[in-house]
Amino acid sequence: MSAHVTPESSGLDGAAGGGPEEPVAIVGLACRLPGAADPAALWSLLCGGGDAVTDVPADRWDTSGLPVETTRGGFLDQVDQFDSAFFGISPREAAVMDPQQRLMLELSWEALEDAAIVPSALDGRPVSVYLGAIADDYARLLQSYGRAGITQHSSTGINRGIIANRISYALGLTGPSLTVDAAQASSLVAVQLACESLRRGESAIALAGGVNLMIVPSASLVVAEFGALSPDGRCYTFDARANGYVRGEGGAVVVLKPLSAALADGDPVYCVIRGGAVNNDGAGDSLTTPSQAGQEEVLRRAYAQAGVDPPAVQYVELHGTGTRRGDPVEAAALGAVLGRPGSAAPLQVGSVKTNIGHLEGASGIAGLVKVALSLRHRRLPASLNFATPTRTSRSTRSGCGCGWRPGLGPTPSERCWPG
Repeated sequence: MSAHVTPESSGLDGAAGGGPEEPVAIVGLACRLPGAADPAALWSLLCGGGDAVTDVPADRWDTSGLPVETTRGGFLDQVDQFDSAFFGISPREAAVMDPQQRLMLELSWEALEDAAIVPSALDGRPVSVYLGAIADDYARLLQSYGRAGITQHSSTGINRGIIANRISYALGLTGPSLTVDAAQASSLVAVQLACESLRRGESAIALAGGVNLMIVPSASLVVAEFGALSPDGRCYTFDARANGYVRGEGGAVVVLKPLSAALADGDPVYCVIRGGAVNNDGAGDSLTTPSQAGQEEVLRRAYAQAGVDPPAVQYVELHGTGTRRGDPVEAAALGAVLGRPGSAAPLQVGSVKTNIGHLEGASGIAGLVKVALSLRHRRLPASLNFATPTRTSRSTRSGCGCGWRPGLGPTPSERCWPG
């Protein structure tokens, strides 16, 4: 999944749309991420060079005897807390609801508030909800109790598809409502589907985002056994020390409107999504090995759809998991499409994963929120855990420059956004 966003200095009664080329504006957002309870806290964390990765909290799981790769991560505080009465949900039902449903209800409300949209005004309107989610930890936890863990609310409480449907029901939204599982691309695919719905005139407003919560150790054990986790508990994105990723949790939601409608309504605009593309690598070396050709193709399609000349791109928020196989492929694909060998202004790259860990199905929306905040503040925070570039990322063919440094805090390597 690839998208292009730019800065930009409510038609609720219908959903006329702006056509297939209509830019889409982000007019509101909300997030709950490791070390950051809201967007302001996230911006402070990023600008301060904060590292929110910690040891596994004692109230999650006992790490005794577990592989070292499963003992660290980016965690939220109090994921068990929820004001069920605010949303008209009984305590009995709330206890069986996946905390991912609860968190996304809260974040959707907060994102609409940030957009200065009264949620009750959306009742009965063509507003869509597209959310990425791949984790089912709470279902695993409840199933471990056997028959005692099953109640009349279990079928809806632990169904991932209900994460999006719950929001539509609570707010009375009549547009499309679905939870997207496209593995680690889930939340950005959700954003792309939301943009397409707006452009088709199917929706007047869209809520898009993703969520990932780590509640039981089994999911971390599975990823560790696969060999994807870093024994150091760090994401060394595009760094020679790359040895896997550290898991993270959280969620984020953006409020989307056609740019023409946002400007007509006087909405504050964080940034504009001009285009995007989705593809699959097809057959390759293995089921999970990324393809450079596939990544190049989706980049070219995204920039063509956005009407953007690739050499004009200034910054890329990387997938950048910090794996030995994935990072070199991503760097080579970026170099082939966006590289500028010998340029005095190399392409800037970075990854929020170095600050908060890899949110897997919600990782893309975390990066999108970081970019939206960077455009709003016209500043590009440095990433972490970088000392020596990988051979591919430092090659003259890639032409990529790193907008980061080892250590913490603002430095001259940070860039203010031009213009």
